[in-house]
Amino acid sequence: MSSNASGSSNHGSIEVFTSQTPRRTRSNVWEHFEPNLVKVEGELKAICKYCGIHLSTKSGTSSLRGHTANACPAIPTPIRQKFQATLSKQPSSELPFVFDPQLCCKEMIKYIIHAEIPFLKFEDPYLQPWLRTFQPTFKVRGRQSIRDDCLKKYVEMKRELQAELRSLDSRVCLTSDIWTSSQDLGYMVVTAHYIDAEFKIKKKIIWFKELEYPHSGYAIEEELLRCLTDWEIREKIFTLTLDNASNNTTACELLVTDCKHDLMFGGEHLHVRCCGHILNILVQDGMKIIHSSIKMIRELLKHIDSSPSRLQAFNSIANGKGVASKAGVYLDVPTRWNSTYKMIREASEYKAVLNAYASKYLEVCPSEEEWMKAEAICEFLKAFEDLTLAVSADRKPTAHMFLPLVLCIHHALKVDPALQSTDLLKELASSMCCKFEKYWEPDEANPRSKDHNPLRKNKEIAFNLALVIATLLDPRKKKLYLDFFFKKVCKNVEQIGTHVEFSLVWMRKYFTLYKQHNTRTSCTDTSTSQSMSSSNIMGSPALGKRKIDAEFAQYKSEVMISQSQKSEIDVYLEEEPENNIEDFDVLSWWRSKAAKFPVLSTIARDFLAIPLSTVSSESAFSLGGRILGHHRSSLARKCLRPLSAGKIGYIRPKILNSVMMVKVLSKSKSVASLKT
Repeated sequence: MSSNASGSSNHGSIEVFTSQTPRRTRSNVWEHFEPNLVKVEGELKAICKYCGIHLSTKSGTSSLRGHTANACPAIPTPIRQKFQATLSKQPSSELPFVFDPQLCCKEMIKYIIHAEIPFLKFEDPYLQPWLRTFQPTFKVRGRQSIRDDCLKKYVEMKRELQAELRSLDSRVCLTSDIWTSSQDLGYMVVTAHYIDAEFKIKKKIIWFKELEYPHSGYAIEEELLRCLTDWEIREKIFTLTLDNASNNTTACELLVTDCKHDLMFGGEHLHVRCCGHILNILVQDGMKIIHSSIKMIRELLKHIDSSPSRLQAFNSIANGKGVASKAGVYLDVPTRWNSTYKMIREASEYKAVLNAYASKYLEVCPSEEEWMKAEAICEFLKAFEDLTLAVSADRKPTAHMFLPLVLCIHHALKVDPALQSTDLLKELASSMCCKFEKYWEPDEANPRSKDHNPLRKNKEIAFNLALVIATLLDPRKKKLYLDFFFKKVCKNVEQIGTHVEFSLVWMRKYFTLYKQHNTRTSCTDTSTSQSMSSSNIMGSPALGKRKIDAEFAQYKSEVMISQSQKSEIDVYLEEEPENNIEDFDVLSWWRSKAAKFPVLSTIARDFLAIPLSTVSSESAFSLGGRILGHHRSSLARKCLRPLSAGKIGYIRPKILNSVMMVKVLSKSKSVASLKT
């Protein structure tokens, strides 16, 4: 007997025909049952292919689906799982899916910005047919409409950030830099750094616009003023971190003159010099010595990299010695010291292979003395790479690391016997000391004197006291570290106490200023809340009791503070420093102590937000270079800022990788523009 079951379902199906009449669409569950039904006691039943059980088809295919998906003891697991994946019935607790074209467009715009999709891709003739297979009713608009949607999204994000900055109760620290695109146009980027009320550090690109030539100090200052005015943050600026080009120094001087009344203490500590670039300058002064010492190693690497056959021979020797083969030999770029460090490091790892290759193919082999010099240089440069990575972090505070950074370099160049064990390293350290003393050696004259260190006064190079105060605000260091630091670096012992006291004087000045601001803010908030309460619930007994209790608590706090002879600074500095554990979170510590040190915690939010390097701004150029690459060089100028700044808004917080940090800080264009 031959017959077909007449079950119906919404699953994927095939058209089945009998010898007499065509049957309607069948469920894919029938793939797991015999094609012919059997009649048992007058009822048609299906036979399972795996266990042979007979199931009724009178009520459709529900029993067949349940058996195949869950009950059959003989069905192979992969087949069961594949069938379960085809079940389209949603759980009763979930609502059925409803396609929302507006939501789809919004999510698509986010993807376009984040994935850097060229607008022209949306006019590809194969895009719409592909999307039609997902949702036939969704139609992608043209590239002009997509571009307009991206611009609208940027405006929306900008408004949200403006509202956040407007309500921010702390200061904003800026970094800025200039970049030349593939269109030979100059662009200026400004990045805002701040710590919010939850003690979370944030960075936002707020400016990415074309800067016309020449890039003079006046042009830079004018563009900065446009940025501050557009974002309405002139009164919230604390510091500005720039590289060491002379036009940046001029721009800072002009900015202090034009915004003197908006800056704390007239912009006394506005200009912060990028520590990453100063480190780069130090190492660049020693590169001539380094290049001459590793000449033979570089020439051997160039020889191997010059042809595929030589590289193949090199890899053959490497495999014979149990070392991994390489797709190519890494060669350095003369203007990037980190590339030289990487080349020496990799060459040292393949020392035996390189020596064997040179002996086998009669090339000039580096002597053992040259290898020892290379290894010593590698160790020396590693110390500076580690320091560069430390100051280049942009997702955690770095300002409190300034004095430890200076002390580490001082130790490496003048004290550490391991890094000065050979004449080569001594010569290398000596060549770098000149720049170190120019930028970071403390003044031996009285810091209170206006004419101390004439060299620095003329070139506007000096310690930024804001960074010294940031070290004081590290609960692991406090005043003890200042004593320790100046004892290590000062040649004149008599000036140690003067330097420490001078730093504490400035810390107390800032404390007084912040305390006055906090008092005015609290009075304004109190009067506002009182007026709102009285207008809304006039004469409520419960409200009156709460109001009296609040006034008494405030009065008691004021009396206790007035009776106390010690300020927050004294209490903070007299407490024992915290243990110096590796994963210590300075922002979490200040957040937990905000009630105990209300003024100092506010100061800490501003001082710890100071970035030591301009990496956050320069990394935006890496992003801009991808967005405005050779395959997208016709992109309109007005679109570059929304796409660059917009993508930063979607990137999850993460620390830049070490390769990118060092590469950004040692890029050839920046090095060429530095005024040493």
